[in-house]
Amino acid sequence: MKKLLMLGIGLISTSYIVAQDITDAVRYSMDNIQGTARFRAMSGAFGALGGDLSSININPASSAVFTSSKASVSLGAFSKQQDVGYYNGLTSSSDTNLDLNQLGAAFVFKNTNPNSGWRKFSLGFAYDRSADYDNDWVSQGVNPDQTIGDFFLNNAQGLRLDEISAFPGESFTDAYAEIGSIFGTRNQQAFLGYEGYIIDPVEDTDNNTAYESNISGGDYNQRYMYASSGYNGKLGFNFATSYNNRVFLGLNLNSHFINYERSTFLSESNSNTSASVRQVNFENNLLTTGSGFSFQLGGIAKITEAFRVGLAYNSPTWYRISDETTQYLATTRVEEGASFNQVVSPNIVNIYEEYKLQTPGKVTGSLAYVFGKTGLISFDYAVKDYSNAKFKPSSDVLFSSLNTEINNTLDSSVSYNLGGEYRYGALSFRAGYHFEESPYKNDNFYGDLDGYSLGLGYNFGNFNLDIAFSQSERDYNYQLYSTGLTDAAQIASKNSDFILTLGFNL
Repeated sequence: MKKLLMLGIGLISTSYIVAQDITDAVRYSMDNIQGTARFRAMSGAFGALGGDLSSININPASSAVFTSSKASVSLGAFSKQQDVGYYNGLTSSSDTNLDLNQLGAAFVFKNTNPNSGWRKFSLGFAYDRSADYDNDWVSQGVNPDQTIGDFFLNNAQGLRLDEISAFPGESFTDAYAEIGSIFGTRNQQAFLGYEGYIIDPVEDTDNNTAYESNISGGDYNQRYMYASSGYNGKLGFNFATSYNNRVFLGLNLNSHFINYERSTFLSESNSNTSASVRQVNFENNLLTTGSGFSFQLGGIAKITEAFRVGLAYNSPTWYRISDETTQYLATTRVEEGASFNQVVSPNIVNIYEEYKLQTPGKVTGSLAYVFGKTGLISFDYAVKDYSNAKFKPSSDVLFSSLNTEINNTLDSSVSYNLGGEYRYGALSFRAGYHFEESPYKNDNFYGDLDGYSLGLGYNFGNFNLDIAFSQSERDYNYQLYSTGLTDAAQIASKNSDFILTLGFNL
């Protein structure tokens, strides 16, 4: 079948699938509310406490605990340190950024009817950054088996030669755009490999579907650079009320925002006499934007003046997401003792059809004990089943297959937070511990999260100033490509942050 359409444009629309995988579902399903300094210092254990703007993200009944209207703003410094192992290579990286991570207010209205048990209600809003995507690392080492050539070879096998190659006189830009719009991303990868001389057809005919690689021999020097940036933000609108100051009920309506950028660059070289291609540079860039909606229901009950319990439900988040990608390939080959450079730079932005993602819901149970004005201790226990994540439309054959893979690969994850506070006059001392299970059934691939936190606060009367430090660690593997070069970098990651919060009465 010949290519039928020529497009001389820089934007194309392709089929859904190959821009999405399980890691996307996990990335946008995880939440790590950074919140106020008090919230962070106690590791987010606020589900039965309330009285903090970020606690509204855990339990929407929290705002009704306020006795008067409050507002707060928080600024954080976020640091990531990583040790990356790849075969015989070990590298380290560190990165720090400063950002506004929380802003919110709760307005409390008291009921003037003395005969009503509904003593007050509150209206509030809270913006929190629920995920930080800033990440940079490099892996390097000598791979004895797998080459980037396997990536292009695996994509090409079974595809017709005339569906992965340019017409005589056709530019790489036009051919890449046309192939993507008609056949999709897999054919584009095969096109790059063919035009970059990495793969050759077994037979030089239009209907050829078998290919061989021009990279062989083993011992491939590989350097892989990863850089990402962006955030997942959450803006919640809250309504809560209390009955006899014993039972607190609340509702959140949340708007979510995704902005995620990722760039990867692989440089591979070899000195194998059996390989005609000796050097490959391969760059991939991704831009993802999206918006979503979720709701939360929650309640807090004072069993006694000191002992409190809380229960909250977070609905799934229903996202609408768009992806854009760009690619670049450069190779060096040796023929009859001479070197030749080939650059395949399509200068095309692939714009994928908008798709939907439904993340899993979460249930949080909480306990807290308040020691009068001296201090408190609080515990949250949450369950989220990541295997319930779904790409939509699920009627799409490829999305259906991906959802089955999600169900078979991901698992239910339990997390618990423990926090405490001791007050000495206007000064407060805080500490906390956080643990979260891996969302994967194989936790050797993606490990558990373990962290602790510390903080101080001072109440000046009409306003308060709080500071917190927290640190968490997680080990995980990062698979370089979905096929061919499927080896993974082993990453030991440590996240640290300092948060400063100014809170004040309204």
